[in-house]
Amino acid sequence: MIEVELSKIRIDERREEQVIVLRERNGGRSLPIIISIFEASAIKLEISGMKPPRPLTHDLLYRTIKAMGGNIERVVVTELKENTFYARIFIKKNDGNGIEIDSRPSDSIALAVRARVPIYVNEEVLKQAAAI
Repeated sequence: MIEVELSKIRIDERREEQVIVLRERNGGRSLPIIISIFEASAIKLEISGMKPPRPLTHDLLYRTIKAMGGNIERVVVTELKENTFYARIFIKKNDGNGIEIDSRPSDSIALAVRARVPIYVNEEVLKQAAAI
């Protein structure tokens, strides 16, 4: 797994194509992922420090995980199949057991920025995306 950081968020309200760019933390590779305006806005709000008056969906999910005794440990972009990215959210429960939850990368990243946890991409995904 390669640790990445959120490098850019491009929001185009006229087109329905927003892009987040993940950049390799200790290297030069990057991974652009097209996401919806909703997830792009949720990520941008969190990293800019703006707090909406009521919890957004990702805030609600993060608070629910915490209230149930879980801690998000990391998120991983795991696969690229038929031009669709897949991700997993890794959660550690209070009893020490861990669980993995299937997720869209955009939702995983929206949670990662709230939990301030690392984001990873499988090496094979970076190779596949570079070949497209």
